[in-house]
Amino acid sequence: MTRARTVLFWAVAVALVIGHAILAWHSLVSWRFWEDEALNLTVPRNLLDGLGYASDGALSGSMITPFDPRISTGPVVLLPVAAVLATGIDPVIGARLVPLAYWLLLLAGLGVLGSRIGGRWAAVLAIAVPLAFTTSAGFSPIQGPADLLGEIPAAALIVWALIVLPRRAWLAGLLLGLAIQAKLIALLALPAFAVALWVLSDGTGWARFRDLLRRSWLPILLVGVPTLLVELGALISLGPAGFVRHLRSLGGFVLSGGQGNAATSALQKAGTLADSWSLPAAAAVVGAIIAVGLAVAGIVLRWRDATPADRLVIAYALAAFVGALAFVGWWATASRLPLWVRHPAPGVFAFFPIIAAVAVWAAIRMPRHPVVRIAAVVAAGALAAIVAAGSVLHVAAQFAPRPLTLDRQRAEIAPLADWVAENDIEWLAAEPWGAAVAPIVLSGAHVGLFDAPAMKDVPRLTGLDCQTETLVDGGMFQICAAP
Repeated sequence: MTRARTVLFWAVAVALVIGHAILAWHSLVSWRFWEDEALNLTVPRNLLDGLGYASDGALSGSMITPFDPRISTGPVVLLPVAAVLATGIDPVIGARLVPLAYWLLLLAGLGVLGSRIGGRWAAVLAIAVPLAFTTSAGFSPIQGPADLLGEIPAAALIVWALIVLPRRAWLAGLLLGLAIQAKLIALLALPAFAVALWVLSDGTGWARFRDLLRRSWLPILLVGVPTLLVELGALISLGPAGFVRHLRSLGGFVLSGGQGNAATSALQKAGTLADSWSLPAAAAVVGAIIAVGLAVAGIVLRWRDATPADRLVIAYALAAFVGALAFVGWWATASRLPLWVRHPAPGVFAFFPIIAAVAVWAAIRMPRHPVVRIAAVVAAGALAAIVAAGSVLHVAAQFAPRPLTLDRQRAEIAPLADWVAENDIEWLAAEPWGAAVAPIVLSGAHVGLFDAPAMKDVPRLTGLDCQTETLVDGGMFQICAAP
């Protein structure tokens, strides 16, 4: 029986590795290069061109913009991208290798946490949850793990911060600070770490509070170090007056989420989240109920008589609940934010797999009453089956035909890039924001937005019909003379 379980485990593990490899490969080389990736890419490109840590400012006036507050993907992602691009590698592939490396770091971290929580089966389930989660729908997606975005790197750093928290809380603080400089929204993970530190503190009453303060003062300081260094760089680059304007813009961006008023409801957000699991929403809801129910039962049953190992699992479980609630709750209750599951995605990638692993632990640690044990094992098996089905469907979807792939995008843009190079064009204006942005960046020009005053006399790239003289026709895209 033991040998059969071992064979089954390794068969599942190999299938999981193959599924993740398929997802990663398609994300790296097949999926289109889209506008948010393109805008992020302007930062390392400008850095290598000697323009400093600055974007093209397409959403900030369409001029070179140092420390652009609209670029919420931070230097923890974009500086390594610049280092990779300095080798001369293809810019899209080179840029995507960095978030893909963070994806591998995320999966490795979930494997470590899952194993620590509930053994090898909990590790496998934790690694499978991100494969079942799909964020590719909508106007602002994460197409896959290689997209040049900060959500997955932030999730990876949050997970590794949880791993080191029990023994090296100072390092956990530093890693969380780096997560914030991968994606600003990682700030929402702070309450999760506070709860975990409280559970791991010793004593009761005032003694426990003192121990909590002793454990947390250094991590709290180190959380701010990466941001302090980045803002110090901004101060040196922008000067005092420019730095004040930068802080005001950054504060406005953080408070607004970078959006207007989308007039969405919490119920709509819940439906969007349920629809983001590569399987029917009802199945996703059932899986969530099972995972949360088992995890809560395990916490309640083990709270009083918790061994040191149980206490660690409870700390992780409560951190995961608080973290998931912070990300999903913020998104769900912010009516101004659109129905983009990308917004809470760092919390989903980091904390949902932990809840699933805790569910396995809870099933293992249930009281030895036969009915209770059988019910818990059946529930955990149902959860695993739901996650497995979602993973399989997500992998199968990678082979579906796509209207625009990276290869086709390159072919369509080739004549435009040739024209840009031959005519030494420095800037092109995208009309409108969206699909026209990435072709400009791939052409080698700087990208602005057509209605910005700075773009008044600049040629425009569009996927629509030119209303002025057509300077070059690439088929899918055209470059038009300025009006």
